[in-house]
Amino acid sequence: MSAKISVGEQLAILLEKVGVQSAFGVISIHNMPFLDAIGRRDKIEFICARGEAGALNMADGYARASGTLGVAFTSTGTGAGNAAGALVEASVAGTPLLHITGQVELPFLGRNCGYIHEARDQLLMLRAVSKSAYSIETEASALGVFRKAIREALTAPMGPVSVEVPIDIQHGLVESGKIEPLQVNDIVPNNEDIDELASMLERAKRPLLWVGGGARHAQPEVQKLVEMGFGVVTSIQGRGIVPEGDDCSLGAYNFYPKIEEFYQTCDAMLVVGSRLRGNETLKYKLTLPSPLYQVDVDPTLSKRPYQPVKTIIGDSKLVLSKLVAKLGNRMNIDENFWSEIKNVRQISMENLSKNFIQPYENLVSAIQASNGGDFVWVRDVTISNSTWGNRAIHIKSPKDGLHAVGGGIGQGLQMAIGAAIADRRRKVVCLVGDGGLQLNIGEMVTAAEENANITMILMNSRDYEVIKNIQDAAFEGRKFFADIKSPEFGALAESFGWSYLNLNDIGNSSRVISEAISIDGPSLVEVDMQSIGSYAKAFGGPPTR
Repeated sequence: MSAKISVGEQLAILLEKVGVQSAFGVISIHNMPFLDAIGRRDKIEFICARGEAGALNMADGYARASGTLGVAFTSTGTGAGNAAGALVEASVAGTPLLHITGQVELPFLGRNCGYIHEARDQLLMLRAVSKSAYSIETEASALGVFRKAIREALTAPMGPVSVEVPIDIQHGLVESGKIEPLQVNDIVPNNEDIDELASMLERAKRPLLWVGGGARHAQPEVQKLVEMGFGVVTSIQGRGIVPEGDDCSLGAYNFYPKIEEFYQTCDAMLVVGSRLRGNETLKYKLTLPSPLYQVDVDPTLSKRPYQPVKTIIGDSKLVLSKLVAKLGNRMNIDENFWSEIKNVRQISMENLSKNFIQPYENLVSAIQASNGGDFVWVRDVTISNSTWGNRAIHIKSPKDGLHAVGGGIGQGLQMAIGAAIADRRRKVVCLVGDGGLQLNIGEMVTAAEENANITMILMNSRDYEVIKNIQDAAFEGRKFFADIKSPEFGALAESFGWSYLNLNDIGNSSRVISEAISIDGPSLVEVDMQSIGSYAKAFGGPPTR
């Protein structure tokens, strides 16, 4: 007769089998059987966040930077509710996450009897913010549900999957048995569709690829199309699939005026793994090349504003691999195509520098040059990121760029911690604003506790600057509720165990950034925007037409 183990330990063993090396969370009376098993087995590193939102964002950053499953544990009720915003971000970004949360004991579940950590219809809440959510009702069903949740999180279109487990079931015993790893199947495209797409594309002399987050794992296949002569433009989430300094690449300058003009000289665009999001297409009014083709795993793309003449449903890596084989050496590319790409990208970069980066050019150059350009670039939502952070700092790999895709502020630091845990040997550079940082400022302690190798660049304007810009443009300059009191960040950094540097003279950017980057462990550079000045051109939200 085999020995028995708790459901808590059963999950710990399964996570080990699927290759999980780190997990994040906040310990609670309603998840202790899981965390006790993880601690006792000592095979998975557990990062103690200061809040559930932070834990989920850390797991999100870890998953994106490592290319593996992110795992986070929260308590039930309020604890699970705290994680909701981070789950929305992971859903929008398509991050594979497993969120394990507790639930009250089965005899009291759903009876509204005031049990501690009870929440009315918690599962409905989790379903609203996750790719899917499950509740475990018996010990015997636990392993099957856990396996289904992990498989679903890792199946494209990927996303966070939540599982709630009543505390009595977590303690419950099951046969130990043999726990096997699981297989995740890709969505296989129709070969006839690929034949048809190849026949259409081979006629193009100036074909352009638009690659998004859904093509991050298809980097080798994208490169083969580039070798055939395709040009490339990326969404923000697709940055680094092609190195952004390459002649073939327009980078993420996807909606600039000269880029849109250039689109009209192209005779095909193949969109791979991107939703062509509104904030990157002038709210869906950007004129793209025609004909437009699209590769996606989501059949609901027929409801989106841009409608391609040909759609292929399938995993982007599989589709592009088959497409490369079909096209072979049949492309006949305009010999001036890439030189024009290089030229129009340069014009767009100069436009960005002239109109949006001044007077912070020295800071941007110093960041780009730091550590020989070898770092993971993580950004929160700030004016600085929306203008230059999303484009001007070149990244070399799709795992080297992380940002808050859903537009929520206050998530950058936590994602940076996750990225730093994913590879402790690499430097992580994180761009945040003073308003966003204060939302989860306690996670600075988590970073210090883990000695996370992060340099955080804090753009401190002491207000919500983008809100003021919108108030100027749309509300006759009436500025309500946009000024915020900030703490003394230097004193705060010292008390949290961070190294601190102040930048109040933009001419000192190179020295200050270089010094901060050289520090092993967490360092904070506070950029005093009130001393340096505002940006040359006011930014009032995503551009529209």
